[in-house]
Amino acid sequence: MAGRQEKALIGFVGLGMMGLPMVHKLQQAGHRLVVWNREPEAYDQLSDVLIAENPRAVAEQAGIIFLCVLDDRAVDDVVFGQRGIAEAANPSHLIVDHSTGLPVPTQARAEKLKSSCGADWVDAPVSGGPGYAREGKLTIMAGGDPDALARAAPFMDAYAGRTTLMGPVGAGQTAKVINQAICGVGYVLMAEVHRLATQSGLAAERLPQCLAGGHADSALLQYAYPKIDAQDFVPVASKASQMAKDLKNVEAEIKRLGLALPIVQLARKRYADYVEAGHGDDETASISKLYK
Repeated sequence: MAGRQEKALIGFVGLGMMGLPMVHKLQQAGHRLVVWNREPEAYDQLSDVLIAENPRAVAEQAGIIFLCVLDDRAVDDVVFGQRGIAEAANPSHLIVDHSTGLPVPTQARAEKLKSSCGADWVDAPVSGGPGYAREGKLTIMAGGDPDALARAAPFMDAYAGRTTLMGPVGAGQTAKVINQAICGVGYVLMAEVHRLATQSGLAAERLPQCLAGGHADSALLQYAYPKIDAQDFVPVASKASQMAKDLKNVEAEIKRLGLALPIVQLARKRYADYVEAGHGDDETASISKLYK
């Protein structure tokens, strides 16, 4: 690997819609990376990185390893599966998991890693989508030991606009559950508000301007509503299938806590129905098509 030798080698596992722009931002900040991805075609979009044969090989070369994979099952596989990170981990290792999962499995996973090899775990799910990752504006919700987070923070600064420690391991995933509840309900609300506005006969496209700065204003009103009004769903900034998956996690946590939250659960059903109808790869805001 040529150049950037003054920077420590760090690991990154998972080069999907979020992982790739995060890796690019790390490279722009001058960090040297060793990476692994299940689908090797992702490597075609990278240069000047070391490519590992498997997750274990990442841990053999890097002390801090960032994960950005699909779900709890994928995290278990790359960490504890055959040729996984845990096979090479030791007390000097730190795993920072940007994947979206559930709090209780995350806590169990961190305890298992700590007891088996002494390595630390920070759960750090992200919000903002690939565009925010490219711009270095992601919101990161973290759970873990403050000293462990401090080790990772200088690297996350490359792609994060805000990082907040919400509590011990699992707290990041809990904050992500709340984040996705807000987003899922919000997108459905924007679709319904847009339907109301267009059927009422007012100048529907002016609504974000009209309500800006008031109590009804929101990032979703300023971002999602105009996309819905313009039917501007290409390129896809985030997928309906991802929202459906995240809302499934939200509903699981609602049930675990013994709560009844019908508005959130209705939003989950809307996205589940939308994905089941073949729209999983469509833009998240296109849920508004259900209201035509």
